[in-house]
Amino acid sequence: MVVTQFLHAALLVTDLDAAKHFYETVLELPPVERSLSFPGQWYQVGAVQLHLITAEALIGDRVNAQKWGRNRHLALAVTDLDAMKQRLEAHGCDVQMSASGRAALFVCDPDGNLIELAQV
Repeated sequence: MVVTQFLHAALLVTDLDAAKHFYETVLELPPVERSLSFPGQWYQVGAVQLHLITAEALIGDRVNAQKWGRNRHLALAVTDLDAMKQRLEAHGCDVQMSASGRAALFVCDPDGNLIELAQV
């Protein structure tokens, strides 16, 4: 038996409409059809999916408030980091550039889930 591929990652969100706005409008991720009965939304990101699942409440687990990249996060590739940074700021999102000096930044979704966006 061998693990052959990464299928999806799931994030919990409390406000599905706000989360959908962030992922669809701000990050421009394409939604994927889903046929499950519980509330949520799926997105396709290359060969992998991102699943948003609604929860009544979330418990924050950020252990490093100063360096966002040293917390639990997802990393997504972008083609133009400067354009993405401008887009995020135009939508009122706080961003933190990677402390490592790499071409990467960190942003929070409306529920505080950290997303790394790295130029590839």
